[in-house]
Amino acid sequence: MKILIAEDDPVARAVLRQALRKLGHDTVEADDGAAALKKLESDPVRVIVSDWMMPELDGLGLCRAVRGRVGEDYVYFILLTGKSPSDDNQREAIEAGVDDFLTKPLDVQEIWMRLRVAERILRFATQVSQLEAFLPICGYCKKVRDDQNYWQQIEGYINQRTGTDFSHSVCPDCYQRVVVPEIEKFRAAATPKTPPHAERKK
Repeated sequence: MKILIAEDDPVARAVLRQALRKLGHDTVEADDGAAALKKLESDPVRVIVSDWMMPELDGLGLCRAVRGRVGEDYVYFILLTGKSPSDDNQREAIEAGVDDFLTKPLDVQEIWMRLRVAERILRFATQVSQLEAFLPICGYCKKVRDDQNYWQQIEGYINQRTGTDFSHSVCPDCYQRVVVPEIEKFRAAATPKTPPHAERKK
């Protein structure tokens, strides 16, 4: 996975680069938030690891700019901090769109865990994006076609990919158009017919 590093301290940036490459990831690097934003435009990535305090554009400003992009793939944003953030700082970071935090000095095991979570979330985000973008659906039975060209009910398709469960109901239009006529038909069939009266012979 390609990861964008935004860190103004060259030593800290080198340490982070080494840790990420040790875990098998490629890196793109920038020495402040503004440079990182330009890198992201020319070389898109799905994960950013950014220092909080940087010149030009700090980590929160970078995160806000990333979240403000329209029509782009979701980017998982990990914020680096030199100490445990206060409740107010954490709230501000979450509202800016930060997904996770890492505390300096870096721990390779901690980075590995954060990136595994990032990979899982990005996989689901991609699946949802594909689901929203294009979903082959039968115009008659409303089954959908999956990646293996297998047709299945839309409820099962979405459940497999997002874990969403469905409850079934009837909308007002369908109730009037389908349910009410069916009820009337059932009642008519259940009502015994009165035999015609025999004509009396005179």
